[in-house]
Amino acid sequence: MAADQPGIAKTFPVKPKLKPISKKSTPESKYWKSFKTQPTQTVISSITSLSFSPISPHDFAATHSATVTIFSSQTLEPKSTISSFSDTATSASFRSDGRLIAAGSHSGLVQVFDAKSRNPLRRLRGHSRPVHLVRYPRIDKLHLFSGGDDAIVKYWDVTSETPIAQFIEHKDYVRCGDGSPASDDMFVTGSYDHRIKLWDVRVSSASSVMEVNHGKPVEDVIFLPSGGLIATAGGNSVKIWDVIGGGKLLYSMESHNKTVTSICVGKIGKDRGEEAQQYRILSVSLDGYMKVFDYAKFKVTYSMRFPSPLLSIGFSPDCLTRVIGTSNGIIYAGKRKTKKNVGSELGNFVGLGPIEEPPKRVLRPSSFKYFRRGQNEKPSEGDYLIMRPKKVKLAEHDKLLKKFTHKEAFVSALRGKNPDIVVAVMEELVARKKLLRCVSNLETEELGLLLGFLQKYSTMPKYAGLLMKLAKKVLEMRAEDVRSSDVLKGHIRNLKRSVDEEIRIQQSLQEIQGIISPLLRIAGRR
Repeated sequence: MAADQPGIAKTFPVKPKLKPISKKSTPESKYWKSFKTQPTQTVISSITSLSFSPISPHDFAATHSATVTIFSSQTLEPKSTISSFSDTATSASFRSDGRLIAAGSHSGLVQVFDAKSRNPLRRLRGHSRPVHLVRYPRIDKLHLFSGGDDAIVKYWDVTSETPIAQFIEHKDYVRCGDGSPASDDMFVTGSYDHRIKLWDVRVSSASSVMEVNHGKPVEDVIFLPSGGLIATAGGNSVKIWDVIGGGKLLYSMESHNKTVTSICVGKIGKDRGEEAQQYRILSVSLDGYMKVFDYAKFKVTYSMRFPSPLLSIGFSPDCLTRVIGTSNGIIYAGKRKTKKNVGSELGNFVGLGPIEEPPKRVLRPSSFKYFRRGQNEKPSEGDYLIMRPKKVKLAEHDKLLKKFTHKEAFVSALRGKNPDIVVAVMEELVARKKLLRCVSNLETEELGLLLGFLQKYSTMPKYAGLLMKLAKKVLEMRAEDVRSSDVLKGHIRNLKRSVDEEIRIQQSLQEIQGIISPLLRIAGRR
């Protein structure tokens, strides 16, 4: 704490007010960091899609090579493998009851499997090119829709293996889509023709009911939980569109440096109290970053870097598991530990089941043992803890400031050569209106220490605001002392050289900015 009035002793160490730009740790960032990421076993090829079962325990399916692998969400280990594909498998999708799973392939065939037995139940033939989109509606168990590189979207009756409707408005590869949470008869698809189209199978004309232009080849599209908004990914941007408003663009997030390959909706866990019902958009990109986007406030709230390009992402309905697939066949699975599953992990052993701990005898205030508890007794929930204050250790400059020996404190900080501490002491002396007096009373050697410090740190953005003003005052007040000492003249020459070099750097940066800014404006119009 700074002493604003003379005569008040300073009892706490000085701390720098000028802090470097850093990411503050927020409750939300702590939440996303609680997903302890661990890579699963490496598979043969890229992870083209990830999909969670809507039914507990929410196992997830990953498509890679000519295989669909189902992983346990509890152990993050493979449970079963489906290999009934003649070519690369794509876009696995669980039915609403979790009993069936459908997937496409580069051969153009869509297959439906029993998730438990892995037996193929239906083969849907109709696409002439690779199929990259297969989705079940949110609740409907009898239909699914698909899209492929033949630019055709089909709506299937799974039972009869026949397409009920066929949509041919796209002009390029259809690579993504999602079912509406508001109606099982509506779904949206995205294509490399830059267009996102909303379809309603109840419309007899087989034409889209809404169309928006993302501006880049569309890699992924999802409905947001309300059903009135959609999010699209393509190029280096994620865009939010208002479906009810006729396809109005609400926001464009361009925080990725390379193509955004996949997006999904994540939900803040129910154990977060007031944050319980907040949703986020999770996006991954070829730049190796996963970003969390709060579309209610239109800002990125968390970012995480991975060592390889990212192709797919999934988030479990129970908010406990997050999985990310990469181009080199690694799945980064993050499992969030809660009090409930930590207890189950400690109490379970192979073949023995959960081990129950013996109940502890609760001490009541009416018993004698209650008043004989020792210092090692752990507080129970609801107890009020009285903590012993920690003894504050003061550095040499803090002790001198406490004694109001300002010049000695200033010199002691300069000899320590810690720029944060020196600047903190300067700020304290400014608050006490003693800094200039200390400067005027410095001996020649001490003045050399100060000039050397100014030469080294004055051009650093973190300290420049204070130190450049102080350097000007030092030159005005101690001009005669500088002229009479060759050592001090050398410090001044070095300071001038540092300032001139910083000015040249800033001018070069402004020239570069002048060249790049028009190019960025032109690129933004395309």
